[in-house]
Amino acid sequence: MTLPLNKKYRPMDAMPASELPAGPEWQYEPKWDGFRCLAFRDGKRVDLQSKAGKPLTRYFPELATALMALPAKQFVLDGEIVIPQDGGLSFDQLLMRIHPAASRVLKLSKQSPATFIVFDLLVDEKGKSLVNLPLHARREQLERFARKYFSKNKSICLSPVAEDVSVAREWF
Repeated sequence: MTLPLNKKYRPMDAMPASELPAGPEWQYEPKWDGFRCLAFRDGKRVDLQSKAGKPLTRYFPELATALMALPAKQFVLDGEIVIPQDGGLSFDQLLMRIHPAASRVLKLSKQSPATFIVFDLLVDEKGKSLVNLPLHARREQLERFARKYFSKNKSICLSPVAEDVSVAREWF
């Protein structure tokens, strides 16, 4: 299998704004306190990479295992790696994962497992690139993909989305 999306692909960044824009053309998602990550699954290989293209797979072995366990054999997901702790997210625990010793990373992955919060589907399980579709169409495909593949996996979840700006204001 070969994915139709090059690993040099850079995901779109959020743009800062002094206030949340409103209108029917907008959708809103929470800002997660984690590492932006593209997850590439191509057959028996999973690669996690930062938005800058740096490899992340060795630092989050539990996520590589969780993504490999999904029945879909190919896809590219865009999301955020976070570490839940005490009812919130711990960026400090996340930073501790970027460690040169594989034994330390493995120990931390068991003590404080990471979660991959997914907010976009760039390549579907059939190997079709979705990057040229509008966001709302990709979101529909992502929700279908998540219903089909994420249900039995607690390490991978769908980021919530709202079309109502008042809901988004509660997140910020």
